Amino acid sequence: MDVRRRANILLAPEGEQRAEFSLALVALHQLYYDPNIDNKNLAQKWLMQAQVSPQAWQFCWALLSPDKVPEIQYFGASALHTKISRYWGDIPAEQYDSLKTQLFSQIACFASGSRMVLTRLCVALASLALNMMPEAWPGAVAEMVRAFQEEGNVADGRARCLALLELLTVLPEEFQTSRLPQYRKGQVRGALGAEWASVWPLLRQLLRQPDSPGPVKARVLRCLSSWVLLDVPLSESEALVQDSFSALADPELFDTAVEAVVNAISQPDSQRYVNTLLKLVPQVLQLQDQLREAVQSGDMETSHGICRIAVALGENHSRTLLEQVEHWQSFLALVNMIMFCTGIPGHYPVNETTSSLTLTFWYTLQDDIMSFEADKQAVYLQVYRPVYFQLVDVLLHKAQFPSDEEYATWSSDEKEQFRIYRVDISDTLMYVYEMLGAELLSNLYDKLGRLLTSDQPTSWQHTEALLYGFQSIAETIDVNYSDVIPGLIGLIPRININNVQLADTVMFTIGALAEWLADHPVMLSSVLPLVLQALGNPDLSVSSVSTLKKICRECKYDLPPYANNIVAVSQEVLIKQIHKTSQCMWLMQALGFLLSALPVEDILRNLHSLITPYIQQLEKLAAETPNPSNKLAIIHILGLLSNLFTTLDISKQEDELGEGVPLVKKALPQSGPNPVVVVLQQVFALIQTVLSKWLNDSQVVEAVCAIFEKSVKTLLQDFAPMVSQLSEMLGQMYSTIPQASALDLTRQMVHIFASETDYFPPIKALFELVTSVTLSIFQQGPRDHPDIVDSFMQLQAQALKRKPDLFMSENLDVKAVFHCGVLSLKFPEAPTVKSTCLFFVSNEDFLIPVFFVLARLVNLHFVDLQAIGGQSSRSLMDQFSEILFSMNKHCFALLTVWLKEVLQRPNFPSSRLTAEQKDTFSQQILRERVNKRRVKEIVKEFTLLCRGLHGTEYAADY
Repeated sequence: MDVRRRANILLAPEGEQRAEFSLALVALHQLYYDPNIDNKNLAQKWLMQAQVSPQAWQFCWALLSPDKVPEIQYFGASALHTKISRYWGDIPAEQYDSLKTQLFSQIACFASGSRMVLTRLCVALASLALNMMPEAWPGAVAEMVRAFQEEGNVADGRARCLALLELLTVLPEEFQTSRLPQYRKGQVRGALGAEWASVWPLLRQLLRQPDSPGPVKARVLRCLSSWVLLDVPLSESEALVQDSFSALADPELFDTAVEAVVNAISQPDSQRYVNTLLKLVPQVLQLQDQLREAVQSGDMETSHGICRIAVALGENHSRTLLEQVEHWQSFLALVNMIMFCTGIPGHYPVNETTSSLTLTFWYTLQDDIMSFEADKQAVYLQVYRPVYFQLVDVLLHKAQFPSDEEYATWSSDEKEQFRIYRVDISDTLMYVYEMLGAELLSNLYDKLGRLLTSDQPTSWQHTEALLYGFQSIAETIDVNYSDVIPGLIGLIPRININNVQLADTVMFTIGALAEWLADHPVMLSSVLPLVLQALGNPDLSVSSVSTLKKICRECKYDLPPYANNIVAVSQEVLIKQIHKTSQCMWLMQALGFLLSALPVEDILRNLHSLITPYIQQLEKLAAETPNPSNKLAIIHILGLLSNLFTTLDISKQEDELGEGVPLVKKALPQSGPNPVVVVLQQVFALIQTVLSKWLNDSQVVEAVCAIFEKSVKTLLQDFAPMVSQLSEMLGQMYSTIPQASALDLTRQMVHIFASETDYFPPIKALFELVTSVTLSIFQQGPRDHPDIVDSFMQLQAQALKRKPDLFMSENLDVKAVFHCGVLSLKFPEAPTVKSTCLFFVSNEDFLIPVFFVLARLVNLHFVDLQAIGGQSSRSLMDQFSEILFSMNKHCFALLTVWLKEVLQRPNFPSSRLTAEQKDTFSQQILRERVNKRRVKEIVKEFTLLCRGLHGTEYAADY
């Protein structure tokens, strides 16, 4: 902005500016009143641009004219705020005071006018104050208070008071969202903290004045809420917080008073003021009568608000209050008050929404108790273990389903909220187990036993809740040493399962005990019939199938006596199509686990029985003309096969090398090929027939590739007999119609078989073929195939890492591959760029003699710096820095020359850089040949400079 324009930011529009003003009026009229949505969008776009234009300084004042409607005035006020907050540098220092005076004047005018315009003007003045504080406007808040208390003001006393409170409220809020640099934020926060002394006496006076109108008191409480977020010391706001408690008795002030109290006691710094906190505990306890009345009368808003206050005090200060041993009874009373809130009558979320607020408190209290030294902890546990046993009873009661009639009236959204609420309760029970231990399980078992053996009628809801408690703990806690689990397994068959929710929980509980059943296989006969029976019920689809899958995975070596029955029942439900697609896939995985433990001949027999119907169906579908209906059926059958082969593994896996080390596979004695390979060889011709008709369809091709990819991953070297024919088929597929899924399967083959001498020739031929085909795609323009480019670069990286000999072939154009890599670095898709960067650093030992000659030829260093300079997303800078680090480590002399050469170019890699900044970057990079982390930091700093973001709020999160 030039000097002439800078000097006129407060003048009314004239000439060119008047035309801009007229356009703004037209655009605003279109935005608010034109029914045409296209016109509205155009107007909004123009107004957004106009708001940040230099002319906005002039027309925004004119838009505030009293003869304009509030919508137009609002835009004028918003434009002012935008200019002050985002373009502060455009304002000459000599105009600060006149701008301040003008804003004061406008706020006074609007004090009795439109509330929304007044608020925006207050936000604009707040932004001005934050930018001027503390040097250019010392005592800003005190001056604001004085200015609005002067009698000569055009607005009446009440309007002035409300305007002042609005200004004082938005000031801290504007600070929280301001774009001030970090060093200025610290200065301004300190200045605002000092100004609190000018604010709280006014707030207290207005809150205590008997004749203060309700709206004024509500605004005072809002103002207090806003200021305490600046970490105002609790001791300095204590009196106002006490007054806020008194305001809770007024229904009109209740919500704002709750917000003020919660914000005040939730500030991290408030735990230092122990005496003040101790004074607040009785204040909270005095709300219990009001809480009970609200619960009895069904006043959810009031009970919710009081609960928020109790939880805020307990959750934020439990350790501090626990340590005040002489006040243990008052804190225990607060804990019991929160317990009341947890067990508040009614079903969440229909009758109450309060109990969920309390769950985090119980985590916090338990953590604080368990963090004390052993002797101190023992004393606290004596007091609080009974409380936590009571909590378990309360939580299980709250987890109970309503009656069937009531539940049927709930909306789907309410049912989903209730499901999530039960998950939260489950997590809490799991956590509480850490404190209560085995005694908790015994407690639950005793209650369930009494319930199931009682002659009195019991509700299924009660039984389901107790089982849910067991399930919650057993899912994540090792219960193998619990002495109550055998009794629980014995009780389960006695449950009268006459309800879907109860049946679901029975299934999930059995599934949670799958590991225990593996150690106690004698108990399988008690529960397996229940699971197989449930498989036939579509309402229990998820729970029954997932439970069977867990049992088959954990107990497979104990299941051969039950195998025929399991396979027969599974076949039946699959043929009847009882389950949805995803559950059918899980069921096939379960059968894969089950068959893995059988003798090979039994596996083949069961496989034949299981998949023959699907093979016959696939043959029929393959003969039909392709259409959407048979496409879905083909994908479904191929999915079933791939999921079966994912888990059918006849080798034993033992983690003998410790945590984090890949599993060692031990092949079991067998004659002949792996059963999966036998089946694949039998259906190979059929799969080729399917492909011949569906090669144009990426989803079908993907489903075919998934069968082989999952088989390769599971079988590893056992897949060897199929390497040659699969390599040939993959080559034909990819040559005809290149697809990413074929490259992904090729990558798996390279990973497992490229180092095997016997299988290197077919792998080498396949690798060369797909590389050649992909290079031709790059010549034609790869931009339309980001998925292929991504998979191709992953394949190249895998080959370079696993078998660099593949790149030594005379049939492979290595320079072209590297050139494709450089082109791929320019793709906008982050996964593609990451895969490509991985290729360039995947095998540095091999790259030393070859790579850097090629790197020079294809300008890798240039593209890398171009990306760092702003061509690529900032989230990818770690990957680009690794390329730079690799060059520096292995080719220092050449990189020195290259950096000097490219950084001398004008405006490269960014027009924002000075020659000194480029030189500093070059020196820093060349110094770091060992510390990769430091290179990443240097690149991050440099990319921020290139993008003009260094020192901004955007850089702070980077």
